[in-house]
Amino acid sequence: MTHHPDPSHTQHNEEDHAPRPLSFLKSRAGIYLIVAIGIGGLLLGYEHRVHLLTSGLLIWLPLLLCVGMHFFMHGRQGGHGGHGKGKDK
Repeated sequence: MTHHPDPSHTQHNEEDHAPRPLSFLKSRAGIYLIVAIGIGGLLLGYEHRVHLLTSGLLIWLPLLLCVGMHFFMHGRQGGHGGHGKGKDK
């Protein structure tokens, strides 16, 4: 006995397989922009290192890094709304 697939499952919708447009940050121009901003930030930091190291702002850098990481790590997960829901019940 041969198995014949259900025709409703073999039909493909063109919208399901349409290629997504490349995001700006993953495009060539976006990568160049990120590199240019990074190099500019390093040069600016190097030129103003005396002001940065003696001003007392260096103490706040770890705290700002933690807040920044927390903000960017939740960017694709929808924030705190999904914690503890779903499989726990």
